[in-house]
Amino acid sequence: MERRGPDEYGFWVGARAAFGHRRLSIIDLPGGKQPMTVETPDGPVVLTYSGETYNYVELRDELRRRGHEFTTSSDTEVVLHGYLEWGAAVAERLVGMCAIGIWDGRIERLTLIRDRLGVKPMHYREIAGGLLFGSEQKAILANPLVEPVVDADGMRELITMSGSANEAVWSGINIVRPGTVVTFDRGGLRTHTYWRLSPDEHRDDLPTTIERVREMTTSNVRHELVADVPRGMLLSGGLDSSTLTGLAVRELGGEKIKTFSVDFPGQDDDFGVDNVRLSADGPYVREVVEFLGTDHHHVVLDHAALSDPEVRAEVVSAWDTPRGFGDANASLYLLFRAVKEHVTVALSGEGADEIFMGHVWHAMPAVHAGEGFPWVIAWAHHESESYLDQSFAAELDFDGYIADRYRDSVTGTPLSDGESTARKREREIGYLGLTRWLRTLNNRMDRLAMRAGVETRVPFCDHRMAEYLYNVPYAMQRADGHEKSLLRAAAADVIPSGVRERRKSAYPSTQDPLYIAALQRQAREVLADNSSVTADMFDRAKLAKAIDVDPRRLPAGARSACEQLLDIDTWARIYRPALKLS
Repeated sequence: MERRGPDEYGFWVGARAAFGHRRLSIIDLPGGKQPMTVETPDGPVVLTYSGETYNYVELRDELRRRGHEFTTSSDTEVVLHGYLEWGAAVAERLVGMCAIGIWDGRIERLTLIRDRLGVKPMHYREIAGGLLFGSEQKAILANPLVEPVVDADGMRELITMSGSANEAVWSGINIVRPGTVVTFDRGGLRTHTYWRLSPDEHRDDLPTTIERVREMTTSNVRHELVADVPRGMLLSGGLDSSTLTGLAVRELGGEKIKTFSVDFPGQDDDFGVDNVRLSADGPYVREVVEFLGTDHHHVVLDHAALSDPEVRAEVVSAWDTPRGFGDANASLYLLFRAVKEHVTVALSGEGADEIFMGHVWHAMPAVHAGEGFPWVIAWAHHESESYLDQSFAAELDFDGYIADRYRDSVTGTPLSDGESTARKREREIGYLGLTRWLRTLNNRMDRLAMRAGVETRVPFCDHRMAEYLYNVPYAMQRADGHEKSLLRAAAADVIPSGVRERRKSAYPSTQDPLYIAALQRQAREVLADNSSVTADMFDRAKLAKAIDVDPRRLPAGARSACEQLLDIDTWARIYRPALKLS
């Protein structure tokens, strides 16, 4: 946990509870120390808190009017006094991203709060007579009372990444779900959902909707630029990050903001169009930098850095589970290490595709006509080859697990009576993106950034934007015939025209054959190792045959299988999980 909070640490130990905190200092560097405690006549109230409350100034003013006194200028103290005033209902007043633990010694109760869209991670596990919690699973696994067990459902989630409600890879470890409060006391454990999307009629016309999008995005950028440490912008040359950067430049006036992009040697020349990547980032990044005049840092990562086993181990350790995203994870982590040399806070465009329904799958007829997770349908549409061992797959019934998780997930979709079948499916697709896929992306962004000592802020992951855009009909979302029409119109004057008209292109993946060759070589070593935990999971002969090709001709499915194979092998060697699959 030291990597999440490299600046300082603190402990609080009471008769029935103990808190430990690692701090990444952002607001009020000397005054925001944690755990933070208020002593009352009936007992201490103690807070440990990861995240940022963007409306803390307004809340502090309100609390002062109610008689509260403050000794620091930190948002941490505001959250603590907010709990003293409103109890767990303080969650409903917070605007921002948070994972909060509060011990109320007056009533001997632990309260855990997670932000509405799950930007900040939070996990817990019940033990005999108590409860353990932490930002990451490793904080719980470090306790000698917890055995690192992966059961059958955990393995199913590990392989499918379907987005189960509890991301149940490690047996007994649950997430605090986004938008929920978990309380634990002598009466046991209780969960309360404090935020849900509501299916309301969208009454604004197109110009008004565009104006609202501009107002909300601008306000979010303004609030999320506030920090007592250097901050910058992640810039991909796409619509989302370019819009945020353009608005930030306007908000900061004469200050020249730092921007950061990731690239690979020869990417502009080697780039090949695929199903989700339609153009290389480099030319568009350069266009934005020239247009806005930012202080830009172009981070170029070669095949040696991306294929370094130590980097893979860092990424797997950051996640606590093997995700199989390969160089997309490695490059993001290495980008954050470079970012840390210049700034501590970085704003990202993550969440825009979920808020504005801008993913490739949002426009796929097969997704709208089908039943299932949109990303699963999309992947099956492009790549149906499996490299899992048939007996292993049959025993754990991965297809049945995905179907069950889909039914569990889609059941909660907020729907209105009288809506057409097509409109209901639109809502399901949007809801699943906001509550399942976005959780994965937020987890990825937070884990890899914090591993490098960087806090990412995500202006599009705002619950008010989610509430508003959830009710905008899909036809209006694509008013100009393309994805994210509303954001494109709202950003018309702050980004260059070429970037404004660029089609959605996914996070970059290196096309360097030297990286792919290294991936093939490492995969062959694991496939030949009978002691690897992966030995019974993959069809080793089939995968070995598939990767016995020129790196330039490696099929996408085989490349993905290699990444998953290496991640699982690395994870098992680090965590030594006890597999109990029957």
